[in-house]
Amino acid sequence: MSSHEILFILCSYLLGSVPFGYLIFYFSEGKDIRTTGSGNIGATNVLRSKGKLAGLATLVLDILKGALPIIYGRIHFDQPGVILLGGLAVLLGHVFPVFLKFRGGKGVGSLVGVFLVFYYPALLVFLAVFSISLWRTRFVSLGSLLGTTALFFSILFTQVVEAAMVVFLMLLLIVFRHRGNIGRLLAGTENRFALRKNG
Repeated sequence: MSSHEILFILCSYLLGSVPFGYLIFYFSEGKDIRTTGSGNIGATNVLRSKGKLAGLATLVLDILKGALPIIYGRIHFDQPGVILLGGLAVLLGHVFPVFLKFRGGKGVGSLVGVFLVFYYPALLVFLAVFSISLWRTRFVSLGSLLGTTALFFSILFTQVVEAAMVVFLMLLLIVFRHRGNIGRLLAGTENRFALRKNG
């Protein structure tokens, strides 16, 4: 791996570590979003805790930080596996942000940004499965897990092996980060999605 590729992956991780949900909530409420609601820094918890505008801003920024490294990677590299390593690094940064002592979000918003640029048909598969699951169950976590699994299989059958291997690591990361949700889903105690604020 070249020094350029290593720097690309490192910078992608640092970008992923920028905790937009945390910053939006902190500067508007003066509190740590991780002490509120589910304790997550992502868009769903910001939406529930602060309102629609803050939740949407968090989602857009998280998607953007997933998309930017892939845009750069597609310009400068010709190996899908290397490009997606930048995407994996963004997710690792979001989940384990160096700026928040490695306690971050779940990575789904940034995953959307990665595949919006890398291969949007896979993103459409994710969105379809996520939307149907959310509509039927109102569990964001279940929709995220099923959507990411479907996204992996769409990459597995359409892209090179190296790309599929990296996406499999992304899937494992998101499943790991949702382990608490999985436990609550199995126990029947997971919170269903509902808008609680109008701001």
